[in-house]
Amino acid sequence: MLSPDRHAINVALVGIGNCASSLVQGIEHYRAGANDMVGLMHPELGGYAPSDIRVVAAWDVDSRKVGRDVAEAIFANPNCTAVFCDEVRHTGAKVRMGRVLDGVADHMADYPQERTFLLAEGAAEPSKEEVVQALRETNTHVLMNYLPVGSQAATEFYAECALEAGVAFVNNIPVFIASNPEWAARFEAAGVPIIGDDIKAQLGATIVHRVLTDLFRKRGVKLERTYQLNTGGNTDFLNMLNRSRLASKKESKTEAVQSVAETRLDDENIHVGPSDYVAWQNDNKVCFLRMEGQMFGGVPMNLELRLSVEDSPNSAGVAIDMIRCAKLARDRGLAGPILPAAAWFCKHPPEQMPDDDAYEAVEAFIAGN
Repeated sequence: MLSPDRHAINVALVGIGNCASSLVQGIEHYRAGANDMVGLMHPELGGYAPSDIRVVAAWDVDSRKVGRDVAEAIFANPNCTAVFCDEVRHTGAKVRMGRVLDGVADHMADYPQERTFLLAEGAAEPSKEEVVQALRETNTHVLMNYLPVGSQAATEFYAECALEAGVAFVNNIPVFIASNPEWAARFEAAGVPIIGDDIKAQLGATIVHRVLTDLFRKRGVKLERTYQLNTGGNTDFLNMLNRSRLASKKESKTEAVQSVAETRLDDENIHVGPSDYVAWQNDNKVCFLRMEGQMFGGVPMNLELRLSVEDSPNSAGVAIDMIRCAKLARDRGLAGPILPAAAWFCKHPPEQMPDDDAYEAVEAFIAGN
């Protein structure tokens, strides 16, 4: 167990999948200033470095992770993300059995064990009181939600726990909590900060699509139709083969693009969202982007782009910044949605902003202005 540190940011993780693996690897990777902090948007943020982040609690439902130190669990199947830091020191936090609820889609049982979730049989699921107690006993400052897409009930369960424990909540998935006025009001009334919803990767499909859409607007090009098709081979893409779990994901990604367009496109002229599961891609995500429009004199044009990224590390640097912003908000006694951080780091924030404005807003927030 790590010794107490008044400057530490104590973090609890819900879901020890690929994104959690990249986050934990990254904390270790940058602990000694690896690569001169290349890849971080903010090597230092509000007085906090990545090395100040410590994992103190974690929950998952997979038998290969429950009961193991987080440092070991992040490398267990079905995780398949890139290993860029293969020696992660033990955290002292063992993965606890979590609540299943709607966190595991039925179709996941149809795939090989090394590709899908393997529920821990016989392990007792925790009550809300037990999770709250664990958050308090570990002096958790920030709770990170990394549940699978479509986990509405499970996300609400852990949001309730964060509220009761007084722990800042970072919602990395497209289940709408921070952007839901009722939930936002509850966090504000409880004096608890929240950042969400749906993490926007460092240089992923959404931010590239947004920047190009904004560029069309600024350069006077009329955007007429666009699509974004994504493929990948991790459990996120496997989970999303169940299209009933995709409603909020498609809304989140589509609205992220529509919100910066000069004129909103009709539904039939925009398609943004996951396309298919390709097992051999593992955690590599490939985005196929097409945009069609009219330039000067009504002359047609089109743009096609292919973007290939390792999906989970692409979000980990953003997660490190979100954690530190959540801790800053907590330090300053702020409550409810932290709008500048949400607008810059999330696809579906409570208030959408053009990226230039969101960047200025979050930098001002970090500076304390």
